[in-house]
Amino acid sequence: MVLSVVQGREEESSSVVSSVFASRYVQDPPPRYKMPEKSIPKEAAYQIVHDELLLDGIPRLNLATFVTTWMEPECNKLMAEAINKNYVDMDEYPVTTELQNRCVNIIAKLFNAPSADQTKQAVGVGTVGSSEAIMLAGLAFKKKWQNKRKAQKKPFDKPNIVTGANVQVCWEKFARYFEVELKEVKLREGYYVMDPVKAVEMVDENTICVAAILGSTFNGEFEDVKLLNTLLTQKNKRTGWDTPIHVDAASGGFVAPFLYPELEWDFRLPLVKSINVSGHKYGLVYAGVGWAIWRSKEELPDELIFHINYLGGDEPTFTLNFSKGSSQVIAQYYQFLRMGFEGYKKVMSNCMESARILREGLEKTGRFQIISKEKGVPVVAFAFKGNDRKNLAFGLSKALRNYGWIIPAYTMPANAENVTVLRVVVREDFGRQLVEKLLFHIGIALKEVTDAASGVPMIRLTVEMKADESEMNAGEGTIHIPGASVHWKHDKPETDDTQVPIMDGKTKGVC
Repeated sequence: MVLSVVQGREEESSSVVSSVFASRYVQDPPPRYKMPEKSIPKEAAYQIVHDELLLDGIPRLNLATFVTTWMEPECNKLMAEAINKNYVDMDEYPVTTELQNRCVNIIAKLFNAPSADQTKQAVGVGTVGSSEAIMLAGLAFKKKWQNKRKAQKKPFDKPNIVTGANVQVCWEKFARYFEVELKEVKLREGYYVMDPVKAVEMVDENTICVAAILGSTFNGEFEDVKLLNTLLTQKNKRTGWDTPIHVDAASGGFVAPFLYPELEWDFRLPLVKSINVSGHKYGLVYAGVGWAIWRSKEELPDELIFHINYLGGDEPTFTLNFSKGSSQVIAQYYQFLRMGFEGYKKVMSNCMESARILREGLEKTGRFQIISKEKGVPVVAFAFKGNDRKNLAFGLSKALRNYGWIIPAYTMPANAENVTVLRVVVREDFGRQLVEKLLFHIGIALKEVTDAASGVPMIRLTVEMKADESEMNAGEGTIHIPGASVHWKHDKPETDDTQVPIMDGKTKGVC
């Protein structure tokens, strides 16, 4: 790699010439898939990576993700200050450990855990996200079930989990990685969450837990955890089993307590033994933090907890990851301190209001069926009415990318694969102005997709128009092309180029 020298100055190893673009430093393209032979100036390295990242989508317009894409500058500053702290080194960073413990207690109290009072330490742990939290909760259920089966001298090699087909892929990962059968309750058109009745019917003596979802990935809907608890309690009494419930509250755990405090889904239900929640979703923290909370210490087998002392002191740990940053944990505590119950409630209420405006705007088009529920997480999931719904949905998703919006289109799981859905996740930074802009762009994109589906060809022509001075001052004229004739007019013509619609019933285009 050759480094260029700015004319009139000598290249010195002790100094770097300030430059805006890396091309002033780098004459040859840097290798992409192997390490460069030589170093380059920090400004050049920054500019090369920075410029390539410009081709990524804009996070705030990514309406596919539940993950937080905006935080206050003060919190960003705290995260930057803690970026070099290893979260696992509790002896070296005791305050960070204390902040994690405070977060666990705050969340446990929010979920009505009996251990989370002023005299007891709640049982939980910070994780990289809900995926790790689910893995830990699943391992705890599996180990408890195995220990019980061993004590009863019964086979313990065929554990299973019962859940809906609408679970997030991390449940499938857990089942495959840790050799647990995943028994899925199939969906049906018009009912896109797990049916508690069918779920309990699938429970057998090898079921380590039933996993319910508070905020389905596909349409944001809450599953009926209370009914599940009632039905499962009845079955446990009949069979002598003690099958528990885990609640995957990745999306809804920081929504339900603030908007629906009367809804019973958490540790108020006796069979709910553990809950996971994503701090980086409606917990309002950037990606990289989740939480696993247990009802009590008895639900977490001791043999899963490791004690290490080679970082300076005895440190109990129950995680899949070892080294990880402290920034997200600190950011989570900042948000709890900064927002309080009142602040979170306002944010969630605003998100639901934006979702309502979007939902009503989509309904006014007359083209969509809304499949998300008003009571759930702030998600608007919708599908085209009528025929050719799949192609129209994927076409609209693609067309909206031309305006910067990332809105996913996907088919529902079995047995509802014939339903193709578009989904908008409403986050704190997706306010009313952006909602209205999105509806405007959906209107334009909808027309493009509908015209393409109806077979109407789009003709784009470049026409050179020439006129004398008086005609140009008048700002009007007539263009003739085969099959069409159009009169054009501009009040204030400023250029020889113009765009006017062409329509004769057979052809349509832009000239």
